[in-house]
Amino acid sequence: MFSGAVLGTALLVGAPLVTQEAQASTSKKVQKAQKAQKAQKAPAAKSVRKAKPAARVPRKAAAAAVVAARPSFGQIYGLHATDDPLDLKSAVAFVMDQDTNEVLLSKNSQAVLPIASITKLMTSLVVVEAGLSMDEMLTITDEDIDTEKGTGSRLAIGTTLSRGEMMHLALMASENRAANALGRHYPGGLSAFVAAMNAKAQSLGMLDTRYVEPTGLSSRNQSSAKDLATLVKVAHEYPVLRELSTSKAHSVTVGRRQLAFQSTNGLVRSGAWDIGLQKTGFISEAGRCLVMQAQMAGRKVIMVFLDSAGKYSRIGDAERVRKWVSSLPGTSTSKMDLPG
Repeated sequence: MFSGAVLGTALLVGAPLVTQEAQASTSKKVQKAQKAQKAQKAPAAKSVRKAKPAARVPRKAAAAAVVAARPSFGQIYGLHATDDPLDLKSAVAFVMDQDTNEVLLSKNSQAVLPIASITKLMTSLVVVEAGLSMDEMLTITDEDIDTEKGTGSRLAIGTTLSRGEMMHLALMASENRAANALGRHYPGGLSAFVAAMNAKAQSLGMLDTRYVEPTGLSSRNQSSAKDLATLVKVAHEYPVLRELSTSKAHSVTVGRRQLAFQSTNGLVRSGAWDIGLQKTGFISEAGRCLVMQAQMAGRKVIMVFLDSAGKYSRIGDAERVRKWVSSLPGTSTSKMDLPG
């Protein structure tokens, strides 16, 4: 596992503090102004305007504390300090030719980091390989509520959807309750499912990978870029995973309502890329993550970006890599090796 001990200065955000002394001073000045106005004799009483009360300082603003932004693991390990010719914003990047397995770009690719919702790709792979019926109806329960990060969901308790629809929402829209429900309804329950996820990783040679739950909300779900490239290549072999992960939008019927969901990947929604399989991910500890299989310049390429800084930076990194790959005269003479 990659280890490091460089922690940069935390970013401080929040509203400025308002002291009690400042509030008291403001109040005294207002009172003096009010007394001065009352002492003045106006020609006509009706024309006298009452002094406006002092502006109230919002209680939340007065009590707001300065909060330090939680650093990602990549920031803690100092991985963002690694320079690369493409000026990528991701702390980790790995680009591989799918057909030849030739590594085209490698940046900190052996670092083991939290992978957030990239987890759901293994979740779906285990479900598919188990041969479970995609038509079986699964119900969201209290057990699917996120107690790790406290996130919400549009799938209310009691929502019943087919296994296929749950997997569709987990892959396309990164629906956490759907992913957890997939794990709960595995033979033997959630613990057996997580064991199956780890067993599959081991069988694929993903020795840097460990799962503790099926959603990716836990920062203990960790892997390396090299391992994830292996996962993408295997998952791409299944048509249902290709179809559901690259779906732009999907609606499900919940009671009398239609709930519309869309892909979390802007490149899928744009339609400008030839993407065969993809998954996004984000938690604070992992930063922005993205794995994809895509075709460009007549070549099938697997891309992995982990711990990208900025909401759209992983998309920008993918665009930079596509432009670079498209300009390559030949893979063997243009391989880019970086630390890791």
